[in-house]
Amino acid sequence: MRKENVHKINKSRAIRRLVIWYKRNSAVTSIVDTAANSAVTASNVAGNVVSGAGSVVSTASNVASNVAGNVAGNVVSSAESVVNTASSVVSNASSLAKNTLQPLVFDPLKRLQNSDNILDKVEDAKSNRIWIAVDGMGGDYAPGPILQGCLEAISRFPINIKFVGKIETVKNEAEKIGLLELLEKEIDNNRLELIDSGDPIGMNEEATAVRKKKNASINVAMDLVRNNKAQAVYSAGNSGAMMASAIFRIGRLKGIDRPAIGALFPTRDQTRPVLVLDVGANTDCKPSYLHQFALLGNIYAKDVLQVKKPRIGLLNIGEEECKGNDLSLKTFELLSTEKSFDFAGNCEGRDVLSGSFDVVVCDGFTGNILLKFLESVGGVLLDILRAELPRGRRGKVGSAFLKSNLIRIKKRLDHAEHGGALLLGVNGICVIGHGSSKSLSVVSALRLAHSAVNHNVMENLNQLQKLQVLNS
Repeated sequence: MRKENVHKINKSRAIRRLVIWYKRNSAVTSIVDTAANSAVTASNVAGNVVSGAGSVVSTASNVASNVAGNVAGNVVSSAESVVNTASSVVSNASSLAKNTLQPLVFDPLKRLQNSDNILDKVEDAKSNRIWIAVDGMGGDYAPGPILQGCLEAISRFPINIKFVGKIETVKNEAEKIGLLELLEKEIDNNRLELIDSGDPIGMNEEATAVRKKKNASINVAMDLVRNNKAQAVYSAGNSGAMMASAIFRIGRLKGIDRPAIGALFPTRDQTRPVLVLDVGANTDCKPSYLHQFALLGNIYAKDVLQVKKPRIGLLNIGEEECKGNDLSLKTFELLSTEKSFDFAGNCEGRDVLSGSFDVVVCDGFTGNILLKFLESVGGVLLDILRAELPRGRRGKVGSAFLKSNLIRIKKRLDHAEHGGALLLGVNGICVIGHGSSKSLSVVSALRLAHSAVNHNVMENLNQLQKLQVLNS
């Protein structure tokens, strides 16, 4: 009886130590979950240790703290080699976690894009840096987090930043968050330039405000692209104002009636997202608009997402070609006769995230509802899982083990974590960020902008005007 009580006490202590170790090493557990081979090996070895050592499980678990390695050898000498093997596997998994997954945890967009090797090569090309204009005053939290994201992106990617905003305000904010010294250093290194501007366009202002506030930060940033002083522009401010500024300042592509906002949605395969457009630029559409969205999305998927033959889908209430409203029926006829891309048919709402399509086209009214709904899924799912976890000691242990996994799930479903969306159809590379963007989202958006420039998206988009359908 006494022996059983001692065993329970030791087991309880082992569990507590394991929970503490797990919390302190959440980054390690993340890679163990992702690196399947290492994780499975470690799990199997650990299982053998537990079944073979029996009552020695509590002693063997202390090996992770590098204190009781010799104790385990004295108690069960036959298990020593197995325990050492388990420790070695876990150690290798830990090293792999730090070296492999850390950048992926920091930048969710890289997880979504199946182009790791390409991005690594691009980041090494330090001599070929590009200039990106950033609306530093646009967004709910500007300019601090926007500046922080820009400084981080400069150190990670071969880009230079023209940061547009009220210089005095930007410097005061930089000093407040402890970035003034780094800001001045990057300015001296000619990797960041501050461009003065007037008041920004408020999030609650009409898009036409860009005509009245000619010196607004988004207008100044857009002029830098128009005058070839920057190769791309990014803003987390008023998306309607950004689209209006893009149309007025740099113009539409020839043959494109309406620009579209393309957003990346996660799918079951985290390396292959689906591009949905339009998600808010055009609430009322004609069949010809949706046809043009498909052409734009096809080029984006090829150039940026590196999909050789993108599968294009039309968002509808059924798979059959006879389903849908008048807009869907007429658009289906146009897309089914198009030979320049692979039209895979209608896409129902349940198929958007299935991975069956690479590009899904819809009107901006429907697309924006779909986008806003997806934005809420991550938080709601996390809350439901938290509520369903058991209470008491079991609940605390389970929560500790699931915490990092739940956070990763939320990030995969949270569109704000993916940086931004390209405004397709204008004569320049424009990335629209989420209004609540902070430094991480800014870094991801600037990576997206650089990737679009690097893959010559504009050169291929300009080829659309040669298609007979756009000239008819």
